[in-house]
Amino acid sequence: MTKSAEAIFMRLLRGVYTEPFAAAQDKLRECARNDVKNLVMKTKTILQNYLFVLPAVLIFSIFYIYPFYKVFTLSLCQWDGIARFDFAKNFIGLRNFIELFQDKIWWSAMLQAGYITLIALTFQNALALMLALACDRDIKGGNIYRVIFYLPPVLSEVVVGLVWKWIYDGNYGLLNYWLASIGLSNLVTDWLSNPNTALTCVTIIHCWKGFGWGFIIFLAGLQTIPRQLYEAAKVDGASSWQMFKSVTLPLMAPVFMLVSILTVLGTMQVFVLILSMTGGGPGYHTEVPVTRILASMVRSSRFGYACSQGIMFGAVLLAVSFVQIRLSKYMKQA
Repeated sequence: MTKSAEAIFMRLLRGVYTEPFAAAQDKLRECARNDVKNLVMKTKTILQNYLFVLPAVLIFSIFYIYPFYKVFTLSLCQWDGIARFDFAKNFIGLRNFIELFQDKIWWSAMLQAGYITLIALTFQNALALMLALACDRDIKGGNIYRVIFYLPPVLSEVVVGLVWKWIYDGNYGLLNYWLASIGLSNLVTDWLSNPNTALTCVTIIHCWKGFGWGFIIFLAGLQTIPRQLYEAAKVDGASSWQMFKSVTLPLMAPVFMLVSILTVLGTMQVFVLILSMTGGGPGYHTEVPVTRILASMVRSSRFGYACSQGIMFGAVLLAVSFVQIRLSKYMKQA
C-alpha cells in the first residue's frame, strides 16, 4: 500500500475524510492499481536484470564451477579414466594429496617452473621495459619497431618450439654450426639433451617469445604519462636517470604490478613450448606442473592424482597472486 492510499484509509477510519465515501473508494482503487502497476514494473526490471546476466552466469557455471566440482570430486578418488566411475567405490579420501606432498618429481617441476618465472620476471620484463622506453620516444620507424617486437607473442608456440628445437639440435643445429664456424667448437653440445643446459635453453626461448606482451603493456603505460612532467623536470635540470627514477617509476608502479602478475600466471602455466621442444626431458629436467599433470593423466592413467595436482597447482597460483596484490596495495600506501 502506498503512502497516499494509507493516508486515505486512515482518514476514513478516523471519520475526518470530507469527500463522499464512493469517491474515497475510487481513490483507493486508483492507488491499488498504481501499486500493482509499480510492482509489475519493478518485477519486470528485476527479471530483465537477471535475464541480462543469465548467459554469463550459465557460461561461468558450465565452464568453471561445474568442472571445478568434478575435478575436486575426482581428486578424492582413484580412477583410470576408462572404467565406469563410481564415487563410492573409487573414493580414497585425501590419499592423492598425501602422495602429492611426498612426490619429489612434482616439487622439482614446481621449482623448475619457479626458475623460469624468476628469469621472466627479471630478464624478460627488463628487456620489455627497455624496448618500450626506446619506442616511446620520437624515433624514425617507431611503428615498425613496435610491430617487430610484438611479432614473437603472436607466433604459434608449436612452430616456435619446433624451429628452436632444430636450432638447438646437437647434430645439425644452427647454433652448433655457428659456434664451430667462429672457433668455439668446445662449446658445441646437444643443448636440449644436456641436463645442465636444457632448462636454461627453454627459459631463454620462453622469454624471447613472451617479452612482447610486457612491451605492449609498458608502452601503453608510458604513453599515459603527461609529457608536461618531463618538460618540467628538464627545466629543473633533471637528467634522464633522475626523470626515470622520479617521474616514470612512480607513475608506472601499477603497470609494473600488472605485468608481474600476468608474467607469473602465464609463465607458471608454460606448457606447449616445453612439450614441443623437450617433452619434459631429458629425464625430468624440464618438467613443469602442467606437463606433470598431463603425464599423470595420459601416461599413468591416474585421473584422480592428476586432479589433485591441478588443485594444488591452482592453490599455489592463487597464493602467489594474493601475495602480489597485497604487495601492490602496500606499495600504493607507502
